[in-house]
Amino acid sequence: MKIVIAQALFNSHSYLEYRKLMADLLKDGKSTAVEQTQERTHYSELNESRMRRLDKTMRITDENGAKLKALTKRYIWLVLSESWCGDAAQILPILHKMEVESNGKIEMKLVLRDENETLMNHFLTNKSKAIPKLIIIHKETGSVVSDWGPRPQGAVNLIEAYKTEFGSIDETAKANLQLWYLHDKGVSTQNEIILLLQNLE
Repeated sequence: MKIVIAQALFNSHSYLEYRKLMADLLKDGKSTAVEQTQERTHYSELNESRMRRLDKTMRITDENGAKLKALTKRYIWLVLSESWCGDAAQILPILHKMEVESNGKIEMKLVLRDENETLMNHFLTNKSKAIPKLIIIHKETGSVVSDWGPRPQGAVNLIEAYKTEFGSIDETAKANLQLWYLHDKGVSTQNEIILLLQNLE
């Protein structure tokens, strides 16, 4: 596992590098996908505008900001993502703001899911390659100490309820999910990850 993590980190991107990669690919009408499709490029375009908005408007709550600054250990956050993923577009800006608020206690590195299949297979959600997936690594030991994702519990509940009622996820479900994220303002994600970190301290 440590070799897989080390290889992923070697080929990883900072958040700003990841954002530039997304933007540069879109200029060529592409997404980060291994298999390029119009649908994935379309979702990447939507996500680019969502992330641009969230980069400007997303805020870490004062309480959570104080907890991040109070961390005593240092962590690497290795995140599996893709530009076409709607959940990733909502969550990565939050993780980045948490990284900034931590005063150097957290360093976030992003890798593409489909280029890191071995790593992804270690962190499946209900046997699926759901992203984004946050892998929390203790910086000093290089050990994986926790993971989180692909979405906060409130969003999980919303999607599960929709699947129970309608049998599958469609565009309406995706729109409902984006509305949920909009109203939540990133607070659920912050709270869940802060709780994980506090348990590690």
